[in-house]
Amino acid sequence: DIQVLQQALKDSNGNLELAVAFLTAKNAKVPQQEEATYYQTALPGNDRYISVGSQADTNVIDLTGDDKDDLQRAIALSLEESNRAFRETGITDEEQAISRVLEASIAENKASLKRTHPEVWSDSPNPYDRKRQDDCPVGLKNVGNTCWFSAVIQSLFNLLEFRRLVLNFNAPANAQDLPRNQKEHRNLPFMRELRYLFALLVGSKRKYVDPSRAVEILKDAFKSNDSQQQDVSEFTHKLLDWLEDAFQIKAEEERDGEKPKNPMVELFYGRFLAVGVLEGKKFENTEMFGQYPLQVNGFKDLHECLEAAMIEGEIESLHSENSAKSGQEHWFTELPPVLTFELSRFEFNQALGRPEKIHNKLEFPPILYLDRYMHKNREITRIKRDEIKRLREYLTVLQQRLERYLSYGSGPKRFPLVDVLQYALEFASSKPVCTSPVDDLDASAPSSGTLPAQTTPSTIEQQGPSSSDVPSTSPVQRSVIHKPFTQSRIPPDLPMHPAPRHITEEELSVLEGCLHRWRTEVENDTRDLQESISRIHRTIELMYSDKTMVQVPYRLHAVLVHEGQANAGHYWAYIYDHHQNRWMKYNDISVTKSTWEELERDSFGGYRNASAYCLMYINDKEQYLMQEEFNKETGQILVGMDTLPSDLRDYVKEDNKRFEKELEEWDTELAQKAQQEKLLSQIPRAPAPSPAPVQAGEPEYLEQPSRTDLSKHLKEDSVQAINKALSEQEDRGPEAIMDMAIKLEYTRLLKLAQEDPPPECDYRLRHAIVYFIQNQAPKKIIERTLLEQFGDHNLSFDERCRNIMKVAQAKLEMIKPDEVNMEEYERWHQDYRNFRETTMFLMVGLEFFQKKSYMEALLYLIYAYQNNKELLSKGPYRGHDEELISHYRRECLLKLNEHAAALFESGDDQEVNNGLIIMNELIVPCLPLLLVDEMEEKDIVAVEDMRNRWCSYLGQEMEPNLQEKLTDFLPKLLDCSTEIKGFSDPPKLPSYSTHELCERYARIMLSLSRTPADGR
Repeated sequence: DIQVLQQALKDSNGNLELAVAFLTAKNAKVPQQEEATYYQTALPGNDRYISVGSQADTNVIDLTGDDKDDLQRAIALSLEESNRAFRETGITDEEQAISRVLEASIAENKASLKRTHPEVWSDSPNPYDRKRQDDCPVGLKNVGNTCWFSAVIQSLFNLLEFRRLVLNFNAPANAQDLPRNQKEHRNLPFMRELRYLFALLVGSKRKYVDPSRAVEILKDAFKSNDSQQQDVSEFTHKLLDWLEDAFQIKAEEERDGEKPKNPMVELFYGRFLAVGVLEGKKFENTEMFGQYPLQVNGFKDLHECLEAAMIEGEIESLHSENSAKSGQEHWFTELPPVLTFELSRFEFNQALGRPEKIHNKLEFPPILYLDRYMHKNREITRIKRDEIKRLREYLTVLQQRLERYLSYGSGPKRFPLVDVLQYALEFASSKPVCTSPVDDLDASAPSSGTLPAQTTPSTIEQQGPSSSDVPSTSPVQRSVIHKPFTQSRIPPDLPMHPAPRHITEEELSVLEGCLHRWRTEVENDTRDLQESISRIHRTIELMYSDKTMVQVPYRLHAVLVHEGQANAGHYWAYIYDHHQNRWMKYNDISVTKSTWEELERDSFGGYRNASAYCLMYINDKEQYLMQEEFNKETGQILVGMDTLPSDLRDYVKEDNKRFEKELEEWDTELAQKAQQEKLLSQIPRAPAPSPAPVQAGEPEYLEQPSRTDLSKHLKEDSVQAINKALSEQEDRGPEAIMDMAIKLEYTRLLKLAQEDPPPECDYRLRHAIVYFIQNQAPKKIIERTLLEQFGDHNLSFDERCRNIMKVAQAKLEMIKPDEVNMEEYERWHQDYRNFRETTMFLMVGLEFFQKKSYMEALLYLIYAYQNNKELLSKGPYRGHDEELISHYRRECLLKLNEHAAALFESGDDQEVNNGLIIMNELIVPCLPLLLVDEMEEKDIVAVEDMRNRWCSYLGQEMEPNLQEKLTDFLPKLLDCSTEIKGFSDPPKLPSYSTHELCERYARIMLSLSRTPADGR
């Protein structure tokens, strides 16, 4: 069906591979509107994915079958169409692809393209917000999906030699007489606008300037109706081509019979020699290069990428006469002063029919030595490469041998051999037993009969208090098993280690001697292997560090970063300030100081969707590249406006006058408003109504409950223990009764600590002692806490309890300062208060979540997670289940993000603003909290989902006011910084009694167990 094929080509944005992919899919049909939008946002990574712009005609080929010949014919037909289009228009497919993004970027800004001060999008009405501070670099306004333009232009502008070439460019004197061909019609006006833009970046008093005129020239060069975000490397390549053409016109005018020199070629282009063998025949040829492409997939650093790019196939034949293998080597014969590496981070997924981004980590150095790739060093480099190859082969053998020591055994589970020998030695040295491990089961079981049928032997730790004031118990051991909320409990006593049944002293002596000797031998062998491996690694690292191989240094000048997926995203640049010796981050209108550490985090890739896409290095020995200009008469450095030619100086002064007029008008307007407010303030006003009284019954809110508040609920527990002690020892004095009561209370709490209740019952909330026992608090801390419980004034309600309270208080006074560390004591109780507070944050947050009050729930869950994380850093039993809190915090953010996106899509001004308020005040400040922990993969995926949701709008048509707001908002959302911004104060918590807290906690946890929670 011709109409189906034409619709497919249209909906796939002219991309033949995408059209074929959906036409050949099962039950192929015309994509719905959402699918068409998705295809239109796909960002091709190279020419293979660029639209040929042809329409289906009478030569339509049926691609719905399985005939591969039809597919080949279709590809041939598309190429024929592409070639015919080029012959007719003189415009290449690449140029058509660039025009797609420019059309949309400029169409919405036609009203602001006049040379007078433009009314740019999302400008603050207060011009002082747009005023340049001191000598801070000037930013570039994103005028609609043009962050790629800003990143490239800022990188080139900060190359002082390039800046000088552009600023001092003069159009040919006979420009009007030259043939008005397409190149000249495009390049010379673009150079004029680029000069104006560079001049504003030098001397403007604005914080940022509008590049619309320069972008308009790019758009006018081609005609297209498509809109998508442009590829940085493709744009850089085309930009340098245009500049080269413009300078070539000037160079040919001034050549005086000599071969003209093009400064763009001199600055950005180098040469390499390709030497190789093809089917047994040697060949050698020289080629010119500009941006040098490098594959990222499968490599860990820039040198590995370069090594792979410089060698193709089998190259042994280059050194011998007999081999007939094919291969080639590349050797740089002439490096450009500015060397740009294009990192290939996009690949086409044939199964999904769309490009995908490669997120692999790739490291690159601030100083790159290129001696090993130079033709003049080829002989020594070949020797070193052979040596590295030999060392790596030897390294592989050593690593395999070491692995046999570190993973010993023949079964599925393997262990280090030295540990195996140590375990055997410990087993042999254990005290022999003559009975079966189950013979004494009944005798060792507690009276409650709760001993499990099977007990796994494990390393044990003694736990619990032991003093004259606390009952004497056998050592309590615990098996560390993580369980949500309840955590693990202390099991009953475990039996002794497994041991031999029968072993003689002579057998033990021989066995111990052998095991000791073997263990020592294995340790020595392992150490020798590890040292040898380290030495080889070090040798390989230093292979190119000798003096002859560090003569061609290139310093990293700029890193262009892409954040997002292949179909959408955001660009910014890190640029090195060679005079201040610091890194700067250029993110559209925002220009800020940065660090190498931040650059590494955002540029290396590996765990986020941000990674370097283009690296710009400059020859560190060519000082002229970054050298300041000097006044020929005075010898002083020229800065700012003094570096501009006279015509550009006048242009910038005019623009600055317009901006100063804006400032004056703003000041006048403010003065008028102040005068009006002063007059209004003199008019008498009716008194404001008094605030309504607080209704009775509302809970009292506390910043943080004190320990005395927590101790009130202990009165009932203490009285029960005292009554039970009195019933058992009626005729004893107060001190003995108190000792017995404390022992009974401790036994009760110890039993709670050992139990494994359901998630809704967390006994740690009932008593601090349960929390202390589970977290192995020192026994002196537990003893003093129990004495304080029984010495509390709440027990003074009758004579018997009052006597016991006095005894407890007297014992507290007798404790010497060196017996209990009061600072440590206070820390433990503060941790327990923090635990209860965290529980309340979690509980209230989950209650709001279940009511679908996600905004209210988010702040509580954020503080619950942060406080809980701090608690868990001190021990695994100090807080709650981190994964569960993380899940509900993440769900809150995702639901709020969807809600905000729905408000944005509505198009209503009020709802759009409300959606952006949610994003700016709730979502964006929370993103660093999710990104700061690289191990939380689900959080990182959630952040990428939220960002991709908004990035998906980049390729869609929308009203200019929506585009303006989206352009202003996206850089904040896509900022990779993990710097945690300040939040509002923690929400106040109601002061619950222990009974209320346990009851509400149980209720919310029970409701969670009944409600499916994805991701728990």
